[in-house]
Amino acid sequence: MKGIVLTIFGMFFLTGWATAQSRTVSVDPSRPPSYVLLDDDPPSAPQVQTEDRTPAVLIAPAPLPRMSPELTLQTYRNRVTQQAAQLSSYSANSLILAQLPETQQFGECDLQRLYSAPHTLEFKSVRFVGDGFVKSNVILRLLQSEVDHVQKDDPAATALSDDNYKFSYKGTAQLQNRLTHVFQVKPRSNRPGLFKGKIYLDAHTGNMVRAEGRVAKSPSLFIKRIEFVQDYKEFGLFTFPVHIHSEARTRLVGRAVVDIYHYDYQPVSSTQTAQLTTSP
Repeated sequence: MKGIVLTIFGMFFLTGWATAQSRTVSVDPSRPPSYVLLDDDPPSAPQVQTEDRTPAVLIAPAPLPRMSPELTLQTYRNRVTQQAAQLSSYSANSLILAQLPETQQFGECDLQRLYSAPHTLEFKSVRFVGDGFVKSNVILRLLQSEVDHVQKDDPAATALSDDNYKFSYKGTAQLQNRLTHVFQVKPRSNRPGLFKGKIYLDAHTGNMVRAEGRVAKSPSLFIKRIEFVQDYKEFGLFTFPVHIHSEARTRLVGRAVVDIYHYDYQPVSSTQTAQLTTSP
């Protein structure tokens, strides 16, 4: 699994891979199934008759326990490591919406992306509408920076580790119908790719739900400040970003606003790749 990735204005930011996450079916572990009683008898587990007429007791799945903040953070880091080892490739579709409010220019781009571990990322443009300036100076630069980052990827340099960040626990919060532990993160240096802000980790799974904040070091002299919010979901065993909202203050064109939506993820694990390779 690759890390939290933030692509923005000519730079691809990593904050510690999107952990094995995003699901196609959502279950709230804090709400176990309830059964309707048809009489006044005390609650009991429902029964089903098997072929030999022996009652079989159905047991509701136990909800995942709520983890402590420390265990949640460690679980997240473990999942990051697991995803990096297990993710062989993925394909996905993306929609990029870019605006320059001061100049009233915009661009909208649909594309397909294909990633192959460890250092290959390709894009196929499907549709573009809008101003050529936005396409050339925002969208294409953004995509090229993402490709460059994958080719030069150094997860340790930008991981959410104690070497890179100071962590401060801020309590719990409900986010996307999930209980999360909230940590404030402060970079130990202004190295490119780090950020100052907050992360929201699922208190039951350790998966990343959201990262938000401000980039520690601007990637360009022409950009004063970059702020972002990035949301994640689980797809099978893996976690990927599904929405990135960012705003940059530039010296030439004023404010630049970008929203990126990722969907239809199709991840392939290293186990699946090995099975395909060895099959007759």
